[in-house]
Amino acid sequence: MTNKQYTLNDSFSLSGKGLHTGLELTVTFNPAPENHGYKIQRTDLPGQPILDAVAENVVETTRGTVLGKKDIKVSTIEHGMAALYALGVDNVLIQVDGPEFPILDGSAELYVKEIRRIGLKEQDAPKDYYIITRKIEIKDENTGSCITLLPDEDFSITTMIDFESKFISSQFATLDNMENFEKEIAAARTFVFVREIEPLLMAGLVKGGDLDNAIVIYERKTTQEALDKLCDKTGAEHHDANVLGYIQHKPLVWENEPARHKLLDIIGDMALIGRPIKGRIIATRPGHTVNNKFARLMRKEIRRFEVQAPVYDPNKMPVMDNVRIKELLPHRYPMQLIDKVIDLKEKYVVAIKNITSNEPFFQGHFPEEPVMPGVLQLEAMAQAGGCYILSLLDEPERYSTYFLRIDNARFRQKVVPGDTLIIKCELLAPLSHNIATMQAYAFVGENCVAEATLMAQVIKNK
Repeated sequence: MTNKQYTLNDSFSLSGKGLHTGLELTVTFNPAPENHGYKIQRTDLPGQPILDAVAENVVETTRGTVLGKKDIKVSTIEHGMAALYALGVDNVLIQVDGPEFPILDGSAELYVKEIRRIGLKEQDAPKDYYIITRKIEIKDENTGSCITLLPDEDFSITTMIDFESKFISSQFATLDNMENFEKEIAAARTFVFVREIEPLLMAGLVKGGDLDNAIVIYERKTTQEALDKLCDKTGAEHHDANVLGYIQHKPLVWENEPARHKLLDIIGDMALIGRPIKGRIIATRPGHTVNNKFARLMRKEIRRFEVQAPVYDPNKMPVMDNVRIKELLPHRYPMQLIDKVIDLKEKYVVAIKNITSNEPFFQGHFPEEPVMPGVLQLEAMAQAGGCYILSLLDEPERYSTYFLRIDNARFRQKVVPGDTLIIKCELLAPLSHNIATMQAYAFVGENCVAEATLMAQVIKNK
């Protein structure tokens, strides 16, 4: 995998009965263009309406994740979403001919096998990770559920569950790397206690549930008559009421399979955040309700920091130090306005400017309330972009870059002595006719303090 977005290489379909409706359903996963995200289309409804698969559109979390808008609903989406997210698929249009995805075997395994079979297609747009830089947490005091998200280099999860049952009293599961999802998590099936089935049936749910698509736990003894009636209602074979334990057809894949399935559900629900995350989730007693609350919180967090600041670790060696910058740029004191370049990739550059009280412009702007002029923030952005462009050229010292246009400049916050300006410039289009267009941002901490679209021309020195 690279840091580019991915879609499916081709379409695939899976068919089976719905867990809650019992209907025969087909779900089809199709390639989609860059920045499309996950969308679900109800092909059985007039106009074939499309729902954005995002946390705000979740309308129910009783026994699964249900997306909805007005009269349109799609449920039991979490297993398919988990497979997409874990395997790195960013853009897909999902078509389903009914109100829910088929339950299949109660896991994400068949989705994973189909995605692996058809393969992925790399796209040009960069994968837009949201990098966790601080602790984020949500708790449900009534249920004891808690989800904590901590900074980490990749996306990883640890989940802990406990029930009043000797068969699942306490379990935990961990996935440290999404590359292990296929062999460690994908085959984990949904589970249900026998004592829960009757109320679910009365609520009009689990009409398609059986011993082939769920782990069924019989841990509280009841009468043979009552158990036989329940088996008849669900179409399951009769079971000896005196024998407690797991009664599904396929034995457990892992002793902690229920905990692994809860982890699978978290991934599916986190897919509704809309951006891949770099961070570590620690979930205690998770469920779709708290998962969705957390996904909604994350979407608010992302909107608050609409453009995320690059991670700046002052302990790491720079990509370009002050000496190298002087080799590329003609600027000298007092007009050299970047101190080092900390990241340089195919389409962007990140540079640092440390703002000290000794900056010469503070003598007049303003002596009693020093503020870095906005025009000099733009100049610092342009110098960062210049380092990027000139680094692409042979004999860069023979060229200089000059402003052609500045568009949509916005200044959101004062920049003052003691601030560290983190500047990111992204190339918007390939260099053409020696002209470069870049989107530039300046940050102090996590806050975007300035932004602009810059156009510059590369000219050979006389």
